[in-house]
Amino acid sequence: MLNQTKTYSLLFALLCIATMYSQSNQKINASLIAKEHLIKIQQEITFFNTSNDTLNSVHLYDWNNAYSNKNTALAKRFGEEFNKSLHLAKKEDRGITEILTLTDKNFNYLDWKRTDEDDLIKVQLKFPIYPGKSYSLKLSYKVHLPSTQFTGYGYTDENNYKLRYWHITPAIYDNGWKKYHNKNLNDLNTLTKEIEVDFSYPTEYNLISDFEIDKSKKNDSTTTAHLKGENRGDLKLYLLKEHDYSIFKNDKLELISNIESKDLNKVTKTISAERVVDFIYSNLGAYPHKRILVSKEDYKRNPLYGLNQLPAFLRPFPEDFQYELKLLKTTLNEYLNNTIYLDNRKENWVKDGIETYLLMKYVDTYYKDMKLLGKLSNIWGLRSFHLAQMTFNDQYPYLYMLMARTYSDQPLDSPRDSLIKFNEKIANRYKSGVGLAYLNSYLGDGYIDRKIKQFYAENNSEVTHEEDFEAILKEDAPKNIDWFFETYVSTDKKIDFKIKSFKKTDDSLLVTLKNKRNTNVPITMYGIDKNDSILFKNWYSDIEKTQNVLVPRKDVKRLVLNYDRVIPEFNERDNWKSVNGFFSTNRKLKVQFFKDTEDPYYNQIFYVPVLRFNIYDGITPGIRLYNKTFLAKPFIYDLQPSYAFGENAFVGSGSLRYRKYVNHDNMYLIDAFVAGSSFHYADGLRYSTITPSLTFRFRNDDYRSNERELFNMRYVNVIRDFSQDINTDPDYSVFNARYAYGNNGIINYKSWFVDLQVASEFSKVSFNWEYRKLFESNRQLNIRFFAGKFIYNETNSDYFSFALDRPTDYLFDYDYLGRSEETGIFSQQLIIAEGGFKSKLPNPYANDWIVTSNASFNLWRWIEVYGDIGMIRNKNENARFVYDSGIRLNLVTDYFELYFPVYSNNGWEVAQPRYDEKIRFIVTLSPKTLIGLFTRKWF
Repeated sequence: MLNQTKTYSLLFALLCIATMYSQSNQKINASLIAKEHLIKIQQEITFFNTSNDTLNSVHLYDWNNAYSNKNTALAKRFGEEFNKSLHLAKKEDRGITEILTLTDKNFNYLDWKRTDEDDLIKVQLKFPIYPGKSYSLKLSYKVHLPSTQFTGYGYTDENNYKLRYWHITPAIYDNGWKKYHNKNLNDLNTLTKEIEVDFSYPTEYNLISDFEIDKSKKNDSTTTAHLKGENRGDLKLYLLKEHDYSIFKNDKLELISNIESKDLNKVTKTISAERVVDFIYSNLGAYPHKRILVSKEDYKRNPLYGLNQLPAFLRPFPEDFQYELKLLKTTLNEYLNNTIYLDNRKENWVKDGIETYLLMKYVDTYYKDMKLLGKLSNIWGLRSFHLAQMTFNDQYPYLYMLMARTYSDQPLDSPRDSLIKFNEKIANRYKSGVGLAYLNSYLGDGYIDRKIKQFYAENNSEVTHEEDFEAILKEDAPKNIDWFFETYVSTDKKIDFKIKSFKKTDDSLLVTLKNKRNTNVPITMYGIDKNDSILFKNWYSDIEKTQNVLVPRKDVKRLVLNYDRVIPEFNERDNWKSVNGFFSTNRKLKVQFFKDTEDPYYNQIFYVPVLRFNIYDGITPGIRLYNKTFLAKPFIYDLQPSYAFGENAFVGSGSLRYRKYVNHDNMYLIDAFVAGSSFHYADGLRYSTITPSLTFRFRNDDYRSNERELFNMRYVNVIRDFSQDINTDPDYSVFNARYAYGNNGIINYKSWFVDLQVASEFSKVSFNWEYRKLFESNRQLNIRFFAGKFIYNETNSDYFSFALDRPTDYLFDYDYLGRSEETGIFSQQLIIAEGGFKSKLPNPYANDWIVTSNASFNLWRWIEVYGDIGMIRNKNENARFVYDSGIRLNLVTDYFELYFPVYSNNGWEVAQPRYDEKIRFIVTLSPKTLIGLFTRKWF
């Protein structure tokens, strides 16, 4: 009775909250001037104050104006994701809104101003809007449309138009104004009770819309269409000279789509569309509008990430399967967005969860046997991979776990603009759907299926909240599901259980279950017989730390937690125990080519060929043995024995690493490893290193921030063959401590570190600072400062000295192709470290102190001028002033660059003989480093 009373109270409170959401009616008269990429708009907005507050001002969203300059929230968002397109855009490619007049219904001019990020307007009213009253605004303005190169909306190179967020609309009022900015999230969807649009456009265009078009007028050059709708949100319009849209119509819905499928004929596509519409209709309910528009642009914005994004000729899935899933995903997204009016910025996990859950259900219904690799799963050499044995739906918990394993996951109820891109696009969406599948398995009997339909029926075309969804799920749930909302949705706590131990009796097993992370959620345990058949499945909840449970023993071969893998568990490697045998959890060894997904029933060892090169070892093939799967794991080993044909000798490297993710203030990772290597540093001369290291990594609370800090301590032990060219002990050890800060942005880049080195014969400290700034003029400034000082120095050579242009790299940190070369092409390799000079100056070493500064500035695109200045001092000598300058071709920053010296202490270098030997280059060959260039925007 108490729970029932609480439920009624919650429902009443939610009903009151819903009425506080603002609503509006709109009338728009718009005219497209195609040659100017311009829309002229006359608009009337009637704003209804459904709250209990008296309002003296109204806020309006003007998201088209987010393209207007390089300081808007949209421009900053692009910069955070390493996208320079908006920052470098020409003025004519940008969008901007020019407001001509803004009055009330009596044509009294109103004071207004743009706030914060330029895409939000605050209008000061002449008279307050009391609760239950309305206020009408009249606007006259011009919308200069942006190019589609930024977000996919605006005008195309072919002068077609794909319009979204093209007109001004009232902001959401819900216990205050929701001051949401356009951040390329497509999450503005305010409910308009009635909207009418007269849209005029040149006659050569076709208008594509899912709004009702009840009449249309044409003259010689212009067509005017009258569009109207009730309980509508987003108004998307496509104006195309030629179009590829098809209409699929049945008794339930008219589907307008240009989702691509080149290999399917019209009949097959019609059958697939019919199946998709029927599935959505039966699992959600009737669509309140006559037609729905599903475009390939919508799909590209929200695709099915994974193998089905490969080029068509590489895709391993049947064409009808791919087409149906693309159509289903996009239609579901539109279906929900056009009917369920949540706060998309803060509560969109509800719609994401329903969409993903129904995607999984569709595959289970019609393509249950589909594997994650599709047809590739049957190919010899691939079918033995665990990845090939995974079902298509296994990708959803797996891609969420990709972030959870690195502690980069974020709670489902986090605002969308606070999510890192991978979480916003993939991980959080998938976690939402997997969570509903988890809940459905826990509650049983299709409970979630019924509740999704109920939620849709009760909130269709109405403003709703995540609390409404929670109330519906809880109202007659057979079990307590508070844990789902309090833990699974609202936190980033990980789920991880294990079978700690068991004891046998004559007919039973007394099993001890352990909750490894104190995350109080339910878990399943299965009894499996020798034929891998399920003997029993039991749910257990409220396991705070450990719990003893009794299960039947008869015919049980294995006890397995989460056997169906419905629960997104952090670590499945300790989920089972064999009832018979001495080693109850002994996993078999599996050696296979290339990296695979994690198989909890095997100890996996992977091997791949590797190839290295330096001019001493020559071409160096080898084999890499490692245990790293696609998902991060705490302990990793990586061994790379190789054979150097240049030296006819065995060489190689290896490491043992243990990573511990923590949550202590801003420290998130403790990384301990031991690494070793053995190669040649000159002809016939070998070096070996053994380096234990401990690193503490830090980040701030904003996961989208690129700010990172670390503190590293390592002890580098070097064993070298003696060289007469290096007058120093060939074997040495150096303790190295470094504190580093970095904020790696594409518009602003900042980093610095303090470095301390202590050895038996020397000790020194250094400071390095770097800054890059991309200005609004599209000019980029690069500045670097370095200072180093020996605390004591008892060495007899420059091997450990600071260097102006080419450090000796006595710690063997840098990837030199020819580290001992003083002439030839390999001596021209440049690594920006220490002095950072590009010209080769006489006596470039400093055994006392060094201070240098490096700068460059671009003249045109990737062509830059650079200059370096500094002071260096050797013991018992006066300090020297040094400088150089030249031209830099910054093709890919830090990855591929060329430097052409012009003037330095050497004089006019371009006029000196053998100038080609003075040119310096930076090149990065590491695949891991290069891949990071493309993946950085996601993480």
